[in-house]
Amino acid sequence: SGLCSFLFWPYPLTSNDPEERKRGMELAGLMTKAAHDLGVENLLVVPGAVHMPWREDHDPTPNDLCAKRAREAIGKLLPSAEKLKVKLNMENIFFNGFLLSPEEMNDFVDPFGSEYVNVHFDTGNIMIFQFPEHWIPQLGNRIQNVHLKEFSKKGTDYSLECFRPLLDGTTNWPAVIEAFDQTGYDGYLTFEYFHPYPHYPEALIHQTADSLDRMLGLHS
Repeated sequence: SGLCSFLFWPYPLTSNDPEERKRGMELAGLMTKAAHDLGVENLLVVPGAVHMPWREDHDPTPNDLCAKRAREAIGKLLPSAEKLKVKLNMENIFFNGFLLSPEEMNDFVDPFGSEYVNVHFDTGNIMIFQFPEHWIPQLGNRIQNVHLKEFSKKGTDYSLECFRPLLDGTTNWPAVIEAFDQTGYDGYLTFEYFHPYPHYPEALIHQTADSLDRMLGLHS
């Protein structure tokens, strides 16, 4: 199980604004404590952002400075996380312009040399230009938590509208599930979606459950 929060966006750990960075660190520390108090082992972390297209007030952070600040931030958060036994799992975002390949993600995570710095893998966030079934084998056992997010490459606006209900996109789910199986991942698979149905929203719950059963071979 795990904990995630939207607060890494208004208070990014790599912001050019020192006050935003300071508040981001405070909040990340509180999130780690909250995860521990709730009895969950994982915390989703957005380690940094070069760009945030959804924030008009965000001053872009140069790539090298973003990487430096992100490493410093995670390094400062790690001692408390290790003490509380909460894993800090870096999420692949893509839209933030940071950690854009599995190699970059591994190069960010591995130097910490800690079992408490890992990866929260989101299948949909990389689909704009890449493919989750290519990432999963390279990330391997670094993956501690997963967001199953459907994405459609048929659109051209690359907005949140590209994210769809499960099986209503262009994700090669058989290949993705096979990659997870071959990697040995046996943790949580959490569906993430941004657009509840305007009418009879409970229908999405049933559609998601049925889709997951089919994807995981549980449908009779």
